[in-house]
Parts: sequence; C-alpha cells; structure tokens
Amino acid sequence: MKASTFVRHLREGSRNVIRNGWMSFASMSSIFISLFILGVFMLLALNVNHLAAQFESQVEIRAYLQLGTEQNTIDSLETKIRNIPEVKNVTFVSKEEGLKMLQQNLGKDGQELLQGYSGDNNPLPDSFTIELFNPQTVAETAAQIEAMNKTGDTPPFLAVKYGKGTVETLFRITRLVRNVGLAIVLGLAVTAMFLISNTIKITILNRRREIGIMKLVGATNSFIRWPFFVEGALIGFISSVLTAGVVLYGYYRLVNASQVELGLNMITLVNVGEAGPLIAALIIGIGTVIGIWGSTISVRKYLKV
Repeated sequence: MKASTFVRHLREGSRNVIRNGWMSFASMSSIFISLFILGVFMLLALNVNHLAAQFESQVEIRAYLQLGTEQNTIDSLETKIRNIPEVKNVTFVSKEEGLKMLQQNLGKDGQELLQGYSGDNNPLPDSFTIELFNPQTVAETAAQIEAMNKTGDTPPFLAVKYGKGTVETLFRITRLVRNVGLAIVLGLAVTAMFLISNTIKITILNRRREIGIMKLVGATNSFIRWPFFVEGALIGFISSVLTAGVVLYGYYRLVNASQVELGLNMITLVNVGEAGPLIAALIIGIGTVIGIWGSTISVRKYLKV
C-alpha cells in the first residue's frame, strides 16, 4: 500500500468518527462501561491474589530442640535443615530470645505472669524458625525435619510445628479465592468482548447503505474496508485509554486512602506502579483489538453485495 493511500485511509477513518458523532459516542460509552467493569474486577482479582500471597508468606515451621542440646548438635542440625532444597532461611532462636518474644506477645499481663522464669528457670527450649521458598511445601518439609528424629539414638527435636490443619485450610481457601477471581475476570472479559463487538457492529449496520453504494460504483473491498478498520481502531483505542486513565486514577486514590485515611497498615494493596502498566496494557489492548475485530467482521458481511 502506498503511503499516500494509507494516509488517505487514516484521514477518512478519523472523519468517519467525527461525522458519525452520536454513533461514535454511543460506541465509546458502551466500550468505556464494559472495560471499566472489567478493569475494576481485574484490580480486585490482582489484590485478592496479592493478599493470599501475603497470608501464605507468613507460614513457617518452628522446630523445638530437646532441653540441654549441645552446641555442636545444634550446628549440625542447622546445616542439615539449610540443605533441604525447599528451605529459604533458618534462624536459631535461643530460649532467652524465645522468652522475650513470648513476653512481648502476651503484653503487660504476660510480663507479670512470666516473672521468675528467667535464667536457669526458663522452661522454654531452643528452637529453629524455618522459612520456605514455597509455603505450599510446608507439610513435606516439616516431615523431612521430623525424620531427623529417627536418625540417632536420641531424637533431637521435642516437636516440629507449622499449624498443621490450619495451614491446609488456609491454602484451600486461598486457592478457591484465586480460582473464583480468575473465573470472574475471564467471564467478564468474554462478556465485554461480545458487548464491544456488537456495539461496533450496530454502528456499521447503520451505514450498510453507504457500503452498498460504494460497492456498486466499483470501489474495491480493500478501499471500503480500510477506513472502517481505522474507525474501529480509533474508537476502541480512545475509549480504552479513557477507561484506563479513570480506573487507575480511582485506584491511586483508593491506595492512598487505604494507607492514610483508613489506616489499613496491616493490609497492603498492590501499588499503582506495579499494577498500572499491566492493567493499562490489558485494557487498551483489549479495547483496540476488539474495536478492529468488530469493524472488520461487520464490514466483511456487507461487502458481499
């Protein structure tokens, strides 16, 4: 295609958007609403997945040592635990540190309750806190650590705890939430595609007489199709850019409000810098591609005159 011809198609497509102002406005409004709903649910699904990952990251194993375990045995056990492929980090917690942590967790009442248990009277055992690369492997990793109790005459661990039962329930809930969120977003994406496509089709249906006349006077299919192709792309692109701007600005205000005005410091939303490029690319990509696809399919139907 010559550059002058391409420019001519761009000019005609742009004029068609302006010339058919009300129909273009109706199409853009429909696309805006469809993509806005889709964008909101994409952000919701993204944050649900983020919160589920936050909960899962707090899963860890506590391995309590026998009282009076020698330092060389502690070092040997720490090395063995570090060598387990699923283990990300191992932290030794002495019984003195364990007592301080317990006092902090229990607050003022706990400090009074635990008075007199310091030094040799401290009944708490030393322990390891074990973090994992993948929290889903917590049961298998805990089993490997428990198996070290069977390697010698005296079991080195009093107990290996990771919230058995509760953790499995947490994983089932987070998996369900993720799957439901994904299904909702996919369903809305398909619905938005059909709504946008049908809106573009209605816009072109209103001009089937114009297409028929051009065909009868000898215009080629390519000559007729290109301006509609440009028109569909422009309507889809402009609408999706507006939608992405509104959705991301609203989300930016929500993130700020959640941290400053609502004081939800324990719950962190995905920051705008991380979510923005992904959401904008998806919204603009879907809007533009469906605009082109809808106009191309619709025009092809009326070219068979």
